[in-house]
Amino acid sequence: MNKWIVSIAIVGAVIALAWVNRIELLLAVVKFQSDREFVVESERELPWQVGPTESTEGDEEPPPNIIVILADDLGYNDISTFGGGLAGGAVETPSIDALAASGVVFEQSYSGSATCATSRAMLMTGRYPTKTGFEFTPMPSGFGPVVSMISNQMESGLPQGVFNDDLAEESLPYEQQGLPSSEVTIAEILKNMGYYTAHIGKWHLGRSLGKAPNDQGFDDSLLMASGLYLPEDDPNVVNARVPFDPIDQFLWARMNFANAFNNGGRERFRPKGYLTDYWTDEAVKVIRNNKHRPFFMYLAHWGPHTPLQATREDFEAVGDIKPHRLRVYAAMVRAIDRSVQRITKTLEDEGLSDNTIVVFSSDNGGAGYIGLPEVNAPFRGWKLTNFEGGLRVPMFIKWPKKIAPGVRAKPPVAHIDLMPTLAKAAGAGLPADVEIDGVDILPLASDPDGADWARDTLFWQSGYYRVVRHQDWKLQISEKPKKAWLFNLAEDPTEQNNLAESEPEKLNELRSLLAQHAAGAREPLHPSVVEMPVAVDKTRAERVVPGDEFIYWPN
Repeated sequence: MNKWIVSIAIVGAVIALAWVNRIELLLAVVKFQSDREFVVESERELPWQVGPTESTEGDEEPPPNIIVILADDLGYNDISTFGGGLAGGAVETPSIDALAASGVVFEQSYSGSATCATSRAMLMTGRYPTKTGFEFTPMPSGFGPVVSMISNQMESGLPQGVFNDDLAEESLPYEQQGLPSSEVTIAEILKNMGYYTAHIGKWHLGRSLGKAPNDQGFDDSLLMASGLYLPEDDPNVVNARVPFDPIDQFLWARMNFANAFNNGGRERFRPKGYLTDYWTDEAVKVIRNNKHRPFFMYLAHWGPHTPLQATREDFEAVGDIKPHRLRVYAAMVRAIDRSVQRITKTLEDEGLSDNTIVVFSSDNGGAGYIGLPEVNAPFRGWKLTNFEGGLRVPMFIKWPKKIAPGVRAKPPVAHIDLMPTLAKAAGAGLPADVEIDGVDILPLASDPDGADWARDTLFWQSGYYRVVRHQDWKLQISEKPKKAWLFNLAEDPTEQNNLAESEPEKLNELRSLLAQHAAGAREPLHPSVVEMPVAVDKTRAERVVPGDEFIYWPN
């Protein structure tokens, strides 16, 4: 009998211990599976295509080269261009600032979405998700249940997140979720015009079934196959974990240090150095290899997205900033700024600067889950909300041959506008059988006040969380919680005064526009399986209390 009692006690103690450490055990399982899912081979030289050794244009004016540099989760206040900058302005971004000053700055520029993949799809196609069906961000295996479970165990004050296991079972695997192969990308348009096309970095638009970069118009693709910037134990890396963020915990367990080249992520290898710098090294090679023919390069940086990892050199260079994660984050932004400097200098060195279009932007606003309250200042909200902090992003276009420096364009523009803008600049027509939602925004370089600007309305949608901006008015509606926010951005650009009750006529007018936008929309390609609560005015590091506003992000 005593043996049975002892055995039961031991089993009970093991179960209790496992329960107390359930999150750690779950993450250990994720890491175990991730480490065995793919073989990561050693570093390698990449066989980028090489163009002609001299120009073949003759007396004809060559089309412009085009480079799109996209940061990931870069907050509006992370750069010093708008008078801010990290750590109270202590960390500036001189190269990004110089790029902005050299061309046109769009003072009211918006991402395609408050999350990454949807925004990137809109940038590539110029089309709303109501047309493409690409409405929700694909999530890696295990992301939904693990992140939801961790989040619901934390005492954040937020309501419970929801993971729909039944819908997840019906969904396509992560690699198969993405932008349909039938969609026409800017890379395809330019390739058909004779451009060499190269992708470097994050894609997030699918890796199989015709959705990989090489299937969507890119001749060469250096793909982020996983998301560590350096191995966690590398002597040259400084790490900053974010223990209050469930996404961060998942990423550290799930990700490794790996890229892929021209194979959709199937064969992986170690990058040569810190990810931001390595991709820039390869981008420089692309420019030099193809300086005698028109090229389009999409340099889609991962930084400063979590996991927070900086080089030791950058960490030391930004000064003794507190807290530690802000210092690491600032160092990561410094690396992005250095990338911009190296790209622009290479263009100058190769005599390409004058006739090269350089676009700089971010896929969405800064994330509240890193616990840094100033990243989107002065705007409310974060990534995963449709407040201005989640949607407002820097966007600059430099083209010395055509655009005078120092232009500040005032009308609202968005990522959907880049595809038709770049196509027009290259002298390419848009696909005749496809409805393009974006418009050419280069005329604003010579008409910055928008005297002849005709577009009044922009839309955003993620499931039941929908937004319209019409002229200076912006309406957000959500079903969970069931609420409407109406703001006059001309008078209230930081969305402090909700006018939904005091302006019923304007509320109904904008609701009608949303209804028109939704009419005839196609069904999402894959369902939303996770609904995560996100505080509007507090970071993930702060406890939410009754009265604090929050939304659910269905994705």
